[in-house]
Amino acid sequence: MAKSKEVTVEERLRSLYDLQLIDSRIDEIRNVRGELPLEVSDLEDEVAGLKTRLEKLQSSLESVETDITGKKNLIEEAKTLIKKYSEQQKNVRNNREFDSLTKEVEYQELEIELAEKHIREFKAQIEQKKEVIAKTKEHVDQRVNHLKHKKSELDAILSETEKEEKALIKKSEEYKKKIEERLVAAYTRIRKNVKNGLAVVPIERGASGGSYFTIPPQVQMEIGARKKIITDEHSGRILVDGLLAQEEKEKMEKMFKKL
Repeated sequence: MAKSKEVTVEERLRSLYDLQLIDSRIDEIRNVRGELPLEVSDLEDEVAGLKTRLEKLQSSLESVETDITGKKNLIEEAKTLIKKYSEQQKNVRNNREFDSLTKEVEYQELEIELAEKHIREFKAQIEQKKEVIAKTKEHVDQRVNHLKHKKSELDAILSETEKEEKALIKKSEEYKKKIEERLVAAYTRIRKNVKNGLAVVPIERGASGGSYFTIPPQVQMEIGARKKIITDEHSGRILVDGLLAQEEKEKMEKMFKKL
C-alpha cells in the first residue's frame, strides 16, 4: 500500500495563509454591509411600533366619537321626556303633581346641558387626537420611506456580494479540512483575539504585518526557511515570509476572480 504523502511545514503555512486570505475577504464583504442589517432591523421595529401607536390613536378617536353619539342620543331622549312631562303638566290634578313634573323637566334640561358640555369637551379631544394622528402618520411615512431606502441599499449590496460570500465560506471550510485540527483551532483562537481578524501575517520591513515590533534577523531567517511554524511573541500571530505571502496572494486573487 502506498504511503500517504506527508504534509510539509511549508504546505501548512501556505494553506494557513490561503485560509487567512479567504477569511479576510469574507470580513471585507461583511464590513461593506457594516451596520446596515442592524439599521434595517431597528427601523422595522420602529415602524411597527409607530403603526401600533397609530392604531391605538385611531381606536381612541373612534371611542370618543362613540361617546359623542351616546351623548347625542341622551339629549334626544331627554327632549322626548321634556315634551312628555310638559304634556302631562296640562292634565295635572294638583300643584304637587305639577311641581313634581316641573322638577323632572328641570332635571332633563340639566342632563341636556351636561351632555352638551361633554360633547364640546369630546370635540376638543377629537381635534387634539386628529392633530396627533396627522403628525404620527407623517412620521410613519418618513420612517417607511427611510426604511425602503435602507432596504434597497442592503438588497443592492447583498445582490452584489451574497453569491461571492457563500462561495468564500465554502472555500474557507474546504481549506480548513486541508489543515490539521490543532492548527485550525489555534488559527481560530488567534483570529478572535487580534485586530482585524489577522491570525497569519507576513513579515514587512523586518516586523510582523500590522506591528511595530522588529523581528530579530535570526528569527526572520527561520521564518524564511519555512521549516517550522513561528508565532510573533508580541501578538501571537503566525508569521510567514514576504515571498510566500506574495505568491499566495497572487494565486488567491486569481481564484477570487473566478467566484
